[in-house]
Amino acid sequence: MVPIQRRALLGALSLAALPTWAAAKLKPGANSALIVVDVQNCFVTGGTLPVAKGEEVVPVINRIAAGFQNIVVTQDWHTPGHASFASAHAGKKPFETTTLKYGQQVLWPDHCVQGSDDAALHKDLKLPTAQLIIRKGYNKAVDSYSAFEEADHKTPTGLAGYLKARGIKTVFVSGLATDFCVAWTAMDARKHGFEAYVIEDASRGIDLNGSLAAAWKAMAAKGVKRIQSSDLDIA
Repeated sequence: MVPIQRRALLGALSLAALPTWAAAKLKPGANSALIVVDVQNCFVTGGTLPVAKGEEVVPVINRIAAGFQNIVVTQDWHTPGHASFASAHAGKKPFETTTLKYGQQVLWPDHCVQGSDDAALHKDLKLPTAQLIIRKGYNKAVDSYSAFEEADHKTPTGLAGYLKARGIKTVFVSGLATDFCVAWTAMDARKHGFEAYVIEDASRGIDLNGSLAAAWKAMAAKGVKRIQSSDLDIA
């Protein structure tokens, strides 16, 4: 029993000695940016592709935005008859998949069509200091989840160059949906050399066939860090 007790004690001591990186608040500086992904009418209750409790991210994002000097907003902005819409593929239903030129594509209900109220930013989103809106998904033949690249993983949006020109080193990603546009944005941020955090309580997921857990696993593998809004020093 002594060796077992010793191992247990040593284990407890070593765990106590481990630093808790989130215990020290993260204070966004001039080289940090908040990316607010697709907080639009189409992705909240009453929209064409609602994310469960999607509107709950709005007050969280509004609150933390006060701590950022740099804010970028993205907006899903599809053409009518977009290739990612199930309605554009005979015999296909929403949430089925098909193969497009750039690979497998989840097919969605028609949503966020350019110029519609459905595509508008949520009316309660208050980001007066946002400097840039990136519209994505306007290429009729290619979907676009990430704020940095279209789904072909080749066509840039220009965001990486913009952020680098502004001296941004770290991005904090929030919005809708965690397992698609938020995750792809965070992972592409890492691909382009940025440190990346996803603010979990400022995001909500669709969780399509286990996609939420898979997204968190994929993000962790790419070095994306998972935090809460309470981990930020926004005073």
